[in-house]
Amino acid sequence: MAEIGKDILKAKTLLEQGELVAIPTETVYGLAGNALNKLSVAKIFQVKDRPQFDPLIVHVPNLEFAKSYVYEIPSKAELLTKHFWPGPLTLLLNRKSTIPDLVTSGLDTVGIRSPDHTLTRELLTSLTFPLAAPSANPFGYISPTRPEHVNEQLGDKISYILDGGVCKVGIESTIVGFENGRVIVYRMGGLSVESIEKVVGKVSVELNSSSNPKAPGQLRAHYAPNKKIILGQLQDLIKKYDSKPFGILSFQTDYQSKHQFILAPSGKIEEAAHNLFEGLRILDKMPVQTILAELVPDIGLGRAINDRLKRAAAN
Repeated sequence: MAEIGKDILKAKTLLEQGELVAIPTETVYGLAGNALNKLSVAKIFQVKDRPQFDPLIVHVPNLEFAKSYVYEIPSKAELLTKHFWPGPLTLLLNRKSTIPDLVTSGLDTVGIRSPDHTLTRELLTSLTFPLAAPSANPFGYISPTRPEHVNEQLGDKISYILDGGVCKVGIESTIVGFENGRVIVYRMGGLSVESIEKVVGKVSVELNSSSNPKAPGQLRAHYAPNKKIILGQLQDLIKKYDSKPFGILSFQTDYQSKHQFILAPSGKIEEAAHNLFEGLRILDKMPVQTILAELVPDIGLGRAINDRLKRAAAN
């Protein structure tokens, strides 16, 4: 298994040597490698068993650092960084050739973000290169929100996990692109559409589900446990599947089952987002055949949660 620790110098040295390190962010743990080193990037795809048509996100300490790797930053993009960087916001920008094709799956744009986690920000500031870092889990499975999750899934394939504790947001970043003056959300995430619209006005939402994604997290089936997820009205589903062992993933209601996980006992969407992947992971380990789940209120971060649930149920 991998070593778990808080040694930033060790993480830095491994990354400089072309190795991979799991890093904490406010969203989920990332599997990081030198974004400018093609061999390191290839290792990311190999360790995750990730298809090379699914692009990676590049992590930087700040906007000035990002400017070295993209041709221009639209005014609305810069405005968003002033409000939400560091934070769970990824910008799709036209890349320079210094970013390898493998990182972007051959696309002309690259997803760039500045994560909001003290340890990782200190690490990024110490490096002379940006980090490519998708979620630190086998491709298509539940994203990790604790260092132990990474170790369970990839501990035999990497040597070091930078321990930043539990991720405070719990779902991946929101991905935003810019076309002809328009602001387009390509992936729902830890920053709500409503928050973005308060800064730049009305945005378009294009959550493609395809085998040729424009951005990470757009594949139809993703973020899934090994157990089959069935979405619907929980009261109806429980009656329908009463003869089979099932787990329950509810938003707020307690169904008095020993095989259940309640996302938000408080009723707060932010709590549900924080607990989503943890809940799926716990239910996946229970002695059940299926996981019965319901959508959450489709507002704020609820839209991102529902996006993840629908993609998880698509398997």
